[in-house]
Amino acid sequence: MTTTTSRPLVGVLNGPNLNLLGTRQPEIYGRATLADIESRCRELGAELGLGVECVQSNHEGELVDAIQEWRGRAAGFVVNAAAYTHTSVALRDALLATGLPFVEVHLTNVHAREDFRHRSYLADIATAVIAGCGPHGYEFALRHLASKVAPTITA
Repeated sequence: MTTTTSRPLVGVLNGPNLNLLGTRQPEIYGRATLADIESRCRELGAELGLGVECVQSNHEGELVDAIQEWRGRAAGFVVNAAAYTHTSVALRDALLATGLPFVEVHLTNVHAREDFRHRSYLADIATAVIAGCGPHGYEFALRHLASKVAPTITA
């Protein structure tokens, strides 16, 4: 994780297998890579007056560690927990412990997919849920958070 300036910080958290974006089932997840998405998040964050730090891990505990590390520094989160969306009470508890707003993001429309993807352990505590918009979902999430954490910023 990198240090940001005095701008409000948004942590962008990406879960398992998202490191394979661009090559993993591009007919479902698209051709944008995680590096593309993270770069765009940083660019848009700067435009919105936000600092953006990104973390991806295939390991649940590392994601919890990142949330806890951001706890005293971040103003909010963009969270694509991937498969952990449907299984992780630990991520839910870590996000709740921060008391900070977050937006749940999914590249695909999870409600048009397998039944097990319809249940989220995060949705009811998120300030918003964005699904099915591809990489643009991250942009929508950042704009939404900018309006929450820095209301004087035009999102």
